Amino acid sequence: MSAVERTPTVAGARFALLRRLRRPRGVVLVGGVVAFLWIVVAVAAPWVAPHNPLAQNWTPFLPPSTEHLFGTDELGRDVLSRVVYGARLSLPLALLLVTLSLGIGGALGMIAGYFRGWVDAVLMRAVDLFFAFPPIILAMVVTAVLGPSVRNAVLALVIVSWPSYARVVRGLVLSMGESEYVVSTRLLGRSARSALLRDVLPNVGGPVVVLATLDLGNAILLLSALSFLGLGAQPPAAEWGSMVATGAQNFEYWWAGTFPGIAIFTAVLAFNFLGDGLRDALDPKGQTQVEGRP
Repeated sequence: MSAVERTPTVAGARFALLRRLRRPRGVVLVGGVVAFLWIVVAVAAPWVAPHNPLAQNWTPFLPPSTEHLFGTDELGRDVLSRVVYGARLSLPLALLLVTLSLGIGGALGMIAGYFRGWVDAVLMRAVDLFFAFPPIILAMVVTAVLGPSVRNAVLALVIVSWPSYARVVRGLVLSMGESEYVVSTRLLGRSARSALLRDVLPNVGGPVVVLATLDLGNAILLLSALSFLGLGAQPPAAEWGSMVATGAQNFEYWWAGTFPGIAIFTAVLAFNFLGDGLRDALDPKGQTQVEGRP
């Protein structure tokens, strides 16, 4: 066999990844389809929603019917329209939250893991300080100090979310820093910045992407929790957590909180399924076990 035939091509590597993605079909397929549908609903909300989510044109607490599939809320607003527009608020905010947390925590984790020494000690003690408090409690305190609003809720959750990324990236960089190819490139004169960006960063991308995908569901849940407590989105904004809070206050009208709760449940579960599928696809050990060869 020639050297050309033995060398894996880029196309072959991509095809192998797609094959591994197809193996956990029940996980990836369900998660990907549901997540995609919610993204479509968020983008096309003005065309999908049957009514204006802020219009108070109907009798309060009408039960589900052909005119209002999800009924109406305490102010006579269409619940279906508010659930649809809630996706337009919750999904982009969750993506923004995860992106900011990943950017801050990933950068600090790479610095701590690569330079080590006192830099690592200082940054990791700061991470330990944040881990000493339950995330939702710390987020509630920060939001209460800054004032209840969507912007402050996202800022509070970024403050409590970045340490997990810093610790994961630090561990990955520590393991990569001992590898022969990183050591050899440093001995050849490559700068620390160049080694981080060219040698270390591409090799920690897979696990970090999986963690970020899983965290999208957690971000939706935390944002909804703060809004449920009155610290996130403020009336009259259509937000899933605040809608569930309205349903909890008017428990006899079950539809007011049930349908927003189902929206939270399906969105969180979809991103968790998708993250699990990506983890199985990007995990070399899992690949070895599945394919049955070393």
